Amino acid sequence: MKTTKRNERLQQKIAPFILSFINWLSIYAVLLFILIYFADSKWMFSSIFSLGKVEVSLFLIIIAVLIISFAHRASKLATKTLLPTIYERYSLDSGLRFTFDRFFYYGIMVFAVIISLNTVGIDLSVLTVFAGVIGVGIGFGMQNIASNFISGLIILFERPIKVGDRIIINDIVGDVEKINMRATVVKTLNNEHIIIPNSYFLEDNVVNHSYGDPRIRLVIPIGVAYGSGVEFVKSLLEKAAEDEAKESKVILSQPKPFVNFVGFGDSSLDFELFIWISNPKHAVITRSSMNFRINRAFNEYKIEIPFPQRDLHVRTVDEEIIKQLSTASKPTKSEKN
Repeated sequence: MKTTKRNERLQQKIAPFILSFINWLSIYAVLLFILIYFADSKWMFSSIFSLGKVEVSLFLIIIAVLIISFAHRASKLATKTLLPTIYERYSLDSGLRFTFDRFFYYGIMVFAVIISLNTVGIDLSVLTVFAGVIGVGIGFGMQNIASNFISGLIILFERPIKVGDRIIINDIVGDVEKINMRATVVKTLNNEHIIIPNSYFLEDNVVNHSYGDPRIRLVIPIGVAYGSGVEFVKSLLEKAAEDEAKESKVILSQPKPFVNFVGFGDSSLDFELFIWISNPKHAVITRSSMNFRINRAFNEYKIEIPFPQRDLHVRTVDEEIIKQLSTASKPTKSEKN
């Protein structure tokens, strides 16, 4: 059975690869046929512009485009079909896979550009002047773009965040979906996508629940009415946490759940239930399940959850003061006239 499943998985991965390769091969075969067919045409080799001592023609441009486009398609195909098999073999996480995919793609594209320029006959030393001009342009007009691009490389290399991490930015909880050249895409719990410049993650404070140790502690506040047995409330909360841990796969037995008696509030005795979970992405569901379970337990044992209230005390006023006030409020004879 295991061998059959493995064969099915291999077929599912290899079949798209073969079909894509056949499609690409047919497209490039047609383009090469066109180039060969018009090889004797003068317009194909006539100079369009010159770059140093090299006369650039349409033929050379098509060759360079073919090399770069082929490298682009080949790298995309490799990251979708070939590399995942290697990742699964070595059990790499999604963030590390994304990093390797990016470096593999950038490396292939840089290599393809160099090969295409050499094939065309352009000496790379000629481009040093253009590189200097581009460097000046980046220094003055493209500071933010250059900063975000370099920040993206640092993020991919140091991995303070990675694809799949649960992060908090300005009290907004979301998961990292993509780390692009200029910006990072974060998907919130409301299925909203936030585009954040890469430099933000290196300059500002970002809470990463998945960094290093993904375990997090949930704090569930509870208030009960005055007169409730605090020891009994503690036992109910501990039992609720134990029962939820039996049904949930993310609640950890170590560290153990802990009940903190916060103090005496204005309207209630305030408690906090501390529980640890293994995956921060289940924080909302776990908190909601615990609240439902605690509410059922309190209803069963008649533990009252109070609402905010205020007591109004009315002081009695002496009769002499009332007479003085009534006399002062009556109009005089001169006021009546």
